[in-house]
Amino acid sequence: MTSVSITPKGPFSLAASRRFLEDFTPASYDHAADGVLRLAFPADDGVHVIGCAVRQKETAGSTPDAVTADITVHHGDTTLPAGSGTDHHRAARAQLARILSLDVDGTGFPALADADPVVAGLQADWPGLRPVCFHSPYEAAVWAVIGNRIRMSQAAAIKARLARDHGQAVQVAGEELHAFPAPGVLRRLDRVEGLSDTKLERLRALSEAALDGGLDAATLRDQPVESALTELQGLPGIGPFSAGLVLIRGAGHPDVFPAVEPRLHRAMATQYGLDAATAGDPARLARLATSWRPYRSWVALLLRARAQDSASR
Repeated sequence: MTSVSITPKGPFSLAASRRFLEDFTPASYDHAADGVLRLAFPADDGVHVIGCAVRQKETAGSTPDAVTADITVHHGDTTLPAGSGTDHHRAARAQLARILSLDVDGTGFPALADADPVVAGLQADWPGLRPVCFHSPYEAAVWAVIGNRIRMSQAAAIKARLARDHGQAVQVAGEELHAFPAPGVLRRLDRVEGLSDTKLERLRALSEAALDGGLDAATLRDQPVESALTELQGLPGIGPFSAGLVLIRGAGHPDVFPAVEPRLHRAMATQYGLDAATAGDPARLARLATSWRPYRSWVALLLRARAQDSASR
């Protein structure tokens, strides 16, 4: 086991991240009474599996405490020797930072509130919440295919069953977790309960794409947004909405306005008091969202959280 530390730049609350995961159906995350965020997931290299026990002290003040994590890296039944200086453990730390959006400098995020009362209210209601991403663009793409045209709860059950039946089991802070199957495992499956042959064929193709580097987070984020979205839509089963999901919540891009997400657009219309013509025009909404730069993905997340909270009430 290797212990690492990540110092947030700007507001960040691990407790807010845990609460978000508990309400995020695809994560199938259970409440942890001890405040530890336990994660298990395939490494970005598509070969290793990572276990993380993540902690952060919750203290008053504007400067967040460091996030610490105990990390194990597994290759089959072998746990790699500890050492934060090894390539695999450095890569695991970087992947964890991306999952929690800690790889983004958020020091400028609070300043958005100075010019936008809606953003100010969102930040006040969800202090320290940053997007909690899928473990990888690969896993986000697989989720998009699984969830197409079925209930989210049904899709989450299929995803959890895939992890239980085909993912590697790892011990994380005294609990056994099952990572989602790595691409090399998923591409060999010839039957998955609850999935059609067409969906399974698409999952195998996505697995191949991940192994070939076609779902690399850094590559996707380094491209112009429209180029990345177009490239993603060339993958089987990935349309415009899913491409945005993979780029924003898979690769962790902090500054994308989701142009084809009606739920977000309705939330914007409600919070900003927009007329029907503006609310129904994605281009006009995108222009409104330019004031959120360079954190458009982050504000969009908070707007969804507000909409979900209002619906629950």
